[in-house]
Amino acid sequence: MAHYAFLDENNKVIEVIVGKDEDDTDSLPEGFSDWEQYYLSKRDEASDCKRTSYNTSQNQYNGDGTAFRGNYAGIDFSYDSVNDVFIPPQPEENGKTFELDTSTWSWVEITE
Repeated sequence: MAHYAFLDENNKVIEVIVGKDEDDTDSLPEGFSDWEQYYLSKRDEASDCKRTSYNTSQNQYNGDGTAFRGNYAGIDFSYDSVNDVFIPPQPEENGKTFELDTSTWSWVEITE
């Protein structure tokens, strides 16, 4: 079982679904090169579709495996196509400032 994130025109995640494993190419409908392409063809409102790993958080894989795309995608996450990662929304807490830690692809509070 794999998960796929649908992106809007600004690379914001608008939906995440459970889908076919990327290795299951035997059941891939003719005319499609991968499941991302297939699922994107089913969503007119999406601009792109990217696989996401349920077991990846803060650029770490939970279990035996390799971290994939930084974080498991969620609604309102951003997809950074240059670094091929999902980034959670920046926290908005009064009086606090956050910066993106690119080793974990998560937001950390800046303390002075």
